[in-house]
Amino acid sequence: MLQSIESLEDLKGWLENIKAGKQEVDETKLWRHLSQWEEELKQQSPTSYADGLILLALARYKRLNTVDSLLANWVKEAKVYDQFSQMAQFLQAELIIDQFIHAAIPLDFPAIRETDHGTAKKESAKRYYQLAEQYFRSKSQLEEQIHSLAELKQEAKSSHYEHIDLLWKTFQQFEEPYLRISKATEAYAHSLDGVYYSASQFKELKQAVEEIKSIQKQWQDRLKQVTGEEQEDTALRKLSKMIGLSEIKERVHKLYQFLSYQKKRETEGYRMKEGINLNMILTGNPGTGKTTIARLLARIYYELGLLKQESVYEVDRSQLVAGYVGQTEELTLKAIERASGGVLFIDEAYSLKRADASGNDYGQTVIDTLVSAMTSGQYAGTFAVVLAGYPEEMRTFLRSNPGLRSRFPEQNHLHLRDYTSSELLDIAERMAIDNDFILTEPALVSLKEQIEEEKVDASFGNARTVQNLVYKAIFEKGATLEEQGSAPDFIKLEAEHFKKQKNENDLSASSQLNQLIGMDNVKNELKQLTAYAEVQQLRRERGLQSMPLQLHTTFSGSPGTGKTTVASIYSKALKELGLLKRGHVLQVGRADLVSGYAGQTALKTKEVIKDALGGVLFIDEAYSLIQGSSTDYGQEAITALVEAMTVHDENLVVILSGYEKEIEQLLSANPGLRSRFRKQITFQDYNKNELVEMTINRANSVGYEFLSEAKDALFEVIPDEGHHANGRYVDQLFEQIVQQQALRLSAEKDTDIKSLQTISSEDVKRSV
Repeated sequence: MLQSIESLEDLKGWLENIKAGKQEVDETKLWRHLSQWEEELKQQSPTSYADGLILLALARYKRLNTVDSLLANWVKEAKVYDQFSQMAQFLQAELIIDQFIHAAIPLDFPAIRETDHGTAKKESAKRYYQLAEQYFRSKSQLEEQIHSLAELKQEAKSSHYEHIDLLWKTFQQFEEPYLRISKATEAYAHSLDGVYYSASQFKELKQAVEEIKSIQKQWQDRLKQVTGEEQEDTALRKLSKMIGLSEIKERVHKLYQFLSYQKKRETEGYRMKEGINLNMILTGNPGTGKTTIARLLARIYYELGLLKQESVYEVDRSQLVAGYVGQTEELTLKAIERASGGVLFIDEAYSLKRADASGNDYGQTVIDTLVSAMTSGQYAGTFAVVLAGYPEEMRTFLRSNPGLRSRFPEQNHLHLRDYTSSELLDIAERMAIDNDFILTEPALVSLKEQIEEEKVDASFGNARTVQNLVYKAIFEKGATLEEQGSAPDFIKLEAEHFKKQKNENDLSASSQLNQLIGMDNVKNELKQLTAYAEVQQLRRERGLQSMPLQLHTTFSGSPGTGKTTVASIYSKALKELGLLKRGHVLQVGRADLVSGYAGQTALKTKEVIKDALGGVLFIDEAYSLIQGSSTDYGQEAITALVEAMTVHDENLVVILSGYEKEIEQLLSANPGLRSRFRKQITFQDYNKNELVEMTINRANSVGYEFLSEAKDALFEVIPDEGHHANGRYVDQLFEQIVQQQALRLSAEKDTDIKSLQTISSEDVKRSV
């Protein structure tokens, strides 16, 4: 992490360290700090501000490999604040060196054979002439830059200028042979118009080309001497620049060393019985970089000469599996043919073999065809296979396919772990800078909160999720640009751009709870439970020892007593406290958990649990899980549920709902359940007054109003002892009342808005 920048002196010291080469340039943080301290730097230390701009320009140039208007403006502004900036001279020298690195030194000379006919010779001569012209254009551009450095070289001593001199002297050596090519091809092309053919001209071209190739080797050595490294980005170098992936970097580096060693042995004549195995298994959750690593592996295989090309042909089940006999094999062979010489990358490979597949599913045909092509026939040894997918699914897939697993040795299995929050923030900053945006410090805090909220289960998209969040923030910034009222800011992403939009009318959990009619005991229990959770959370945040949170509970009571409604409020309260990340409620019953086949219930229950993570799993009539014959699989669902509650800890809250007596029987039947459901909340039936109030509130919520006598009529039609259906009875009663109002109004000729909203005592009495 970067040292803390809390004052102008900190920033100046940091810039000095970068200039002295003691610290690497971090373009994102440099841009952010310059924006944050811009006014102070301009007034109190203009030379430091100029240095910062030049460093920023240099970092941008190295990333983009071109000079754009933004970079040019930074350099121009830097000269305003420091006309004789040594950093500006440094940048200019760096740019010239970079121009040398990318200078055009054409080497792709076509062969000219004496047996070629006149037209072919003439076309080749034209090509030689064009290549020579490319060199001279490149030399002319460099010469202008060299001359512009003449005065600067007298004012400042720098190793950069020595490097430029060395490069320029070597580059000039190409001039003489290219000049000979230019003259020879001009005459040669002209000589083809007639019968005359000059053998001396032909010889001159060959000698010049050989000389250029000889100088080219010197040139590459000089570039390596100046830059300290090969210019081309190798696969390992690209991997090293990626954020995180420390274990993968180490494994791939070892793999590179091993493959290089094997290749050298092979060159010396040594052989391995099984040959070099290039097939790989990549496992990891979404967004961990499986596809990127597959492409880097292809590049490594190509660099080592193990494959003819570095291409990766990417496919999934839909591109391989057909619905007819013979067609799947044809599609698979076509994919193998496309990948020949490179890598065949199969994403979500486990989907080729489905556990519940019927007889007409041809995923196994893909596997059989693939194994056959890898081991024998015309494609054997001509391509590598990389299979990718989620960890658990891939393990199951390989276990069920021994023939396939044997082709992927354990050392060729790479697992990509989820990124840490810190790494994801670094990725977000890199994505932002690639789009010419920077994240302010508050924005980073806000983004981190969103990342933590998204980290609910294995479906978390890692870098993919972060990319979506950054792009969404960019959209939010652009969409609100006109509303800002001041001069537009084109680079800063602020905290508000990452925060989710909240509905102003959305009530807090406590407000929603207080609005519920009756249920005093439930309200007290829930307030006590959430208060306990809140205090324990605060203790943990303050570094104090905290008690374990027992958030699972049972809701017992008759139908319609508000259990589902309270579950939703409870989930929302836990989300507001930061204990649940999503705060949703997933309501399920026995049919959603229990299957009719052995082993399927556990899988079915696990899928439901995945959907509930980050929120509340509300199991209605939960006692039905233990009601059935000896062959019933309800107990299997309970076992899977207890296991999930242990594994996912506070990322999942389970509520068992049903009648009080039956819920007690369920807890008694499974000690594991009782130990996890220490809180039981009982929902009492509503009394008559509460049912009346609920009916009136129900009407108000949809734009109806009871007349005074209609309210009195409600007390007459609702039983004194209440009703066993509770809230459901209220819904049914109100629906009947509305229907009676409709019948009454249909018989009347004139109906105004008031009458459409009014419920009379007649409507109430006729509803029963």
